[in-house]
Amino acid sequence: MAGSIKIEIFKKKEAEEFTACLADPESRLDAGGGAAMCAALSASLLCRAARLTAAAGNTDEALDYIVRNGETLRKYMVHLIDEDVRCRGPLRKAKQEGDPVRIDAASESAVSVCEEIVNMSMKALEMQRDLAEICCEDAQAYVLESAELAMAAMRTAMHYILNLSSKSMDETYRFVTKRENQITLEQAIPVYEAIRSKLAK
Repeated sequence: MAGSIKIEIFKKKEAEEFTACLADPESRLDAGGGAAMCAALSASLLCRAARLTAAAGNTDEALDYIVRNGETLRKYMVHLIDEDVRCRGPLRKAKQEGDPVRIDAASESAVSVCEEIVNMSMKALEMQRDLAEICCEDAQAYVLESAELAMAAMRTAMHYILNLSSKSMDETYRFVTKRENQITLEQAIPVYEAIRSKLAK
């Protein structure tokens, strides 16, 4: 009789166990899961700031959009914690088999969640920039802190993507991946700096 397969759900773990798993080189949780958690924390502070602003009497249509989509983003980033583990499954198997061609092919799909974290962190920064213009005084620090975490999540995911893609035998893939991340970062930094210039004390 075959043994049962244990499926570990990382998004359900408490902070102590989650961070212990991330610290363990034998764990299936990796930098992508950590970046997703960081992005979820960023979205949480975005939601907090938006709700404080709404409670202060702001009825702006843009604020309603941020409240709705900030919560959607938070849930999505939590979901991506375990999706990152799943998307790297083929790469783990290819490495066990030791086939360089299969490892190379699996590496491209292994970064898919990190690429999504990068893209959605950019969306978060845009919402944070918009909220910075209309937030109440009590929410200002949370918007800035949310932006700091969004940048950290983005950079962490980028490092993972670039590290994995740098080992690819496909020169075009290496170049395109590096350039795409450079462009995204070039777009993100002015948005982040706009938030800082607006809110940093």
